[in-house]
Amino acid sequence: MNEISVKALAKINLGLDVIRRREDGYHEVRMIMQTIHLFDRLQIKKKREKEITLRANLPFLPVDEHNLAYRAAAMLQEEFGLEEGIDIELEKHIPVAAGMAGGSTDGAAVLYGMNEIFELGLSKQELMERGVKLGADVPFCIMRGTALAEGIGEKLTQLPPMVKCPVLIAKPQISVSTRTVYERLQLKDESAHPDIDRLISDIRAKDLEQIAAHMGNILETVTIPLHPEIEKIKTCMKEYGAVNAMMSGSGPTVFGLFADIKDAKLALGKLKEQGIARQIYVTDIYNNRRK
Repeated sequence: MNEISVKALAKINLGLDVIRRREDGYHEVRMIMQTIHLFDRLQIKKKREKEITLRANLPFLPVDEHNLAYRAAAMLQEEFGLEEGIDIELEKHIPVAAGMAGGSTDGAAVLYGMNEIFELGLSKQELMERGVKLGADVPFCIMRGTALAEGIGEKLTQLPPMVKCPVLIAKPQISVSTRTVYERLQLKDESAHPDIDRLISDIRAKDLEQIAAHMGNILETVTIPLHPEIEKIKTCMKEYGAVNAMMSGSGPTVFGLFADIKDAKLALGKLKEQGIARQIYVTDIYNNRRK
């Protein structure tokens, strides 16, 4: 095999709680992470010259070591002493800097793809162990499905598949600094902490209404006051049929869960009419797990 085409799937957070700030400056979290069927596509090829080349369809994306896809390739090339180079063509669709693990999933896709075409023989667990060196979200992007993430996000426990349903994704035309959000986060308000254990029980029961009722993201307490348009997007989704809507990660992307695809498409149209989101997609929950 000389080349492979890989889908790099996005994630949302059905629940995101921050437990404490650690002495090393990182935050300890408990999150329910969920893969959705919105993806970038990467074409990964061997090349004779021992170099890494990366091209992307968006001109502002870095194509060097500042891109996790490039760093993933370099890491495996060095570890296994690969004499051949790698050419990566990235077709980006996941919103950038949006709380959806777009960069992390691209890095995960390169690890998976190179493992296949170079026949490195790494198991999924071994890929995940390498992925955490690139970023805390990379192991989940290799695992996929529904998972509880703890520690700084790198300790993963696979959960039963989330109930399948339409998902509406909307990203406003703003940027959010994850570092700023965490620096401003206040953990004293107990009411802001979602009940992650209750949410896990709802997922096991495959009860969409209860899952929606118990979703929560403590980072909304910081990001929404800074960017009120996030609340406007949530409100619009709920007014037009979402069983609930919430910010993913540190933002600014909002996702809504729907019981009916018709309602999701109606809400998409209303968001376009109001002009409060720049990128809007209808997709669904993705439960197929990579072998």
